[in-house]
Amino acid sequence: MSANETSIAIARAAAHAASEKIGQDIVAIDVSERLAITDVFLVASASSERQVNSIVDGIEEELSKQGLKPVRREGRSEGRWVLLDYLDVVIHVQHEEDRVFYALERLWGDCPVIDLQLDATPPASADAASTVE
Repeated sequence: MSANETSIAIARAAAHAASEKIGQDIVAIDVSERLAITDVFLVASASSERQVNSIVDGIEEELSKQGLKPVRREGRSEGRWVLLDYLDVVIHVQHEEDRVFYALERLWGDCPVIDLQLDATPPASADAASTVE
């Protein structure tokens, strides 16, 4: 079993929003076979706390246009590692130093990476999941 189309569409929309806010090294990992609680981890990094928060704002704004709100948000006040939990997609926006230290990609290295299509036009919405692949 792999991540469902809706989860992938949400991850792509969030990745495009992060990219627009100059997010770096944006990666989506399909953790659906390893975790029962979520389908996708999206990881992005930034060079400063202010940039981390700017990326988070951009992601939340984009996903709220699609009627999505995080059920949990952690780390916003520190701006070093912000976690946004959208149930099927968990987004980690990390300061680049923290990202190197915690190495989430290494921890989940045996899971498939999702093509975020960052060179393409941003997806219109998560509802268009059937047309986004």
